[in-house]
Amino acid sequence: MADRRDLLLEIGTEELPPTALERLSVALAEGFAAQLTQHQLSFDTIQRFATPRRLALRVTALVTTQPDQEVVRKGPSVKAAFDAQGQPTPAALGFARSCGVDMLAVEREESSKGSWLVLRQFLPGQATSELLIPSVERALASLPIPKRMRWGDREEEFVRPVHWVVLLFDREVVAGKVLGVPTGRDTYGHRFHRPGPIRLSDPGDYEELLRETGRVEPDFPRRRALIRHQVEALASQVGGQAVIDTALLDEVTALCEWPCAILGSFDPRYLEVPPEVLIETMQKNQKYFPLRSPDGALAPSFITIANIESLDPAQVRAGNERVIRPRFADAAFFWSQDLKQPLSAFGDRLKTVVFQDQLGTLAEKSQRVAQIGRYLAGLLAYDEELVARAAHLAKCDLMTAMIFEFAGLQGIMGRYYAQHSGEDPAVCAAMEEQYLPRHAGDRLPASDCGRILALAERLDTLVGIFAIGQRPTGVKDPYALRRAAIGVLRLLIETPMELDLRDLLEFTAQELRTKIDASTAANEVFDYILERLNGYCREHALDGDVVDAVLAVGGHFPTDLFRRILAVQDFKRLPEADALAIANKRTRNILKKTGAITQSAVDRRLVVDPAEVALAARIDELAPLVTAHLAAKHYGHALKLLARLRAEVDAFFDQVTIMAEDEQIRANRLALLARLESLFLGIADLSRLQSVNRSSLEY
Repeated sequence: MADRRDLLLEIGTEELPPTALERLSVALAEGFAAQLTQHQLSFDTIQRFATPRRLALRVTALVTTQPDQEVVRKGPSVKAAFDAQGQPTPAALGFARSCGVDMLAVEREESSKGSWLVLRQFLPGQATSELLIPSVERALASLPIPKRMRWGDREEEFVRPVHWVVLLFDREVVAGKVLGVPTGRDTYGHRFHRPGPIRLSDPGDYEELLRETGRVEPDFPRRRALIRHQVEALASQVGGQAVIDTALLDEVTALCEWPCAILGSFDPRYLEVPPEVLIETMQKNQKYFPLRSPDGALAPSFITIANIESLDPAQVRAGNERVIRPRFADAAFFWSQDLKQPLSAFGDRLKTVVFQDQLGTLAEKSQRVAQIGRYLAGLLAYDEELVARAAHLAKCDLMTAMIFEFAGLQGIMGRYYAQHSGEDPAVCAAMEEQYLPRHAGDRLPASDCGRILALAERLDTLVGIFAIGQRPTGVKDPYALRRAAIGVLRLLIETPMELDLRDLLEFTAQELRTKIDASTAANEVFDYILERLNGYCREHALDGDVVDAVLAVGGHFPTDLFRRILAVQDFKRLPEADALAIANKRTRNILKKTGAITQSAVDRRLVVDPAEVALAARIDELAPLVTAHLAAKHYGHALKLLARLRAEVDAFFDQVTIMAEDEQIRANRLALLARLESLFLGIADLSRLQSVNRSSLEY
């Protein structure tokens, strides 16, 4: 049994970028594991550690040597390797030379395909310690670092300057350099609590020694849980509830090594400012956790995480309270200034802001969105004037002082300013809801006015940007068109809105005609949005072949497409599904090979074979019921009815010669197949379903 030992790797740096820390930690573990696997160095586990000043890995039960290997190299055939006199040819000599041996070391191997020259070489496994430093270097080089830096006069590059490297294999240091820094066994604790070196004897000592002696919690998940616990406990002590944003919690975890929660407060008069503004300031600028009172209102308190266990916490608290005060004062000033005029008064300034050179200003975009919104409202029997009013006000808050300072609050502040201006409640709600959904999994607009405005805004952006030839390519998507396309699908399918997407896009293209010819863009955007339907359906655990089967028969209503996809997904689970998918494939192949059908209706006088008679009768029986369900969009019911055709369809293909010699009978049987196919094509092309035995599908 191979000898196994534990390994510790630690890269000590200056403060790492907090938003990238966990990603770098995961990538280092994956990259180093890949290197070990590539070298056939087996191990049990890899534990990750990450703090602002270090990335570390502990590998357990790592083998001390590679396994021995026998390498077999195949050369030319014996026939090509020797001439008529039995002397080696240049091909044979070249093979031996490339292997670094003479011809005496080359063997012959017989196989069913002939005789070949081979060279068998035994390669003893290298010591793991000899492979570690190159493996570490390659793993570090592969980290997802957009911009690497150099420091001092060194040539090495990394995300931040490296100050120390620990590389312990069992109790021994693996001697060498990593990123130009000599390896050793000394780690370093907290910058203030324990700044000096801490000697490590064994990889297993690392975690506890840093925690107890170094005043550093090296385990990222454990440190995150500790911060959450401290914040919740401190909030509970004052009868509040902490607002813990997941992204902020991760960022704060990446900013400290020894977290200590401290409660602070601010002047309650600032609560007159909308709470979203204060929360934005606390979370984004100061990395504080806001608190809410038991009634849900924002409390005049916050919790900050210090990266030090201070001897005088009151001084830390006072410092944080002092820092937040001018930020809140600025927010209160912006709020009071913006309220001096109604929201609509900011509209004229939209004429000075260009949305896109070829598509005009924000004022022109607002006008287009208003017209698109009116059209949508008419289709949905909603108040067109309310939608138009919402569209004209939608971007006005972008011109306020508050949004110049807090851009992330656009829409939210629009709602507040619209309320203070006395706008209709539906218009006020739409100010914020126009941006929903902002991201995957985000909520959708709750009001009719909001969902219409959100849809109109996205339609104008998609068609306009496609019309100027700037559709997304690769990872470049400056106008967030992928997100807009998914937003259109979610708005239409989930709210839901029974609307013809192609019609909406063509209307939008018409509204753009004064700026640019968007006539071809409507079709491009339609195809682009339907391409996004695959990803949308995957998020709902729906199969790609099911989506393909439905899209193959077309449709312009996303709500209807999604209903059919759900119905086919359920149908696919039925025991009859595979057989009917095979029959559909066979039918499609037959009709494709025979070309145009010479008759449109089935002549019952020519239906003579018993299996043929049974299938025709069954279709006659089910067709009216299926048609009624299709008209009512009850696709699941229709497919369950069609599943009853399985026995007759199987018998028809087994017992009936479709391509009969008699031309009339042959044409009639093809017409019967065409009628059968048309029933299924009202929903999907089942021949595209993949969960069938493809070997039986050929005609």
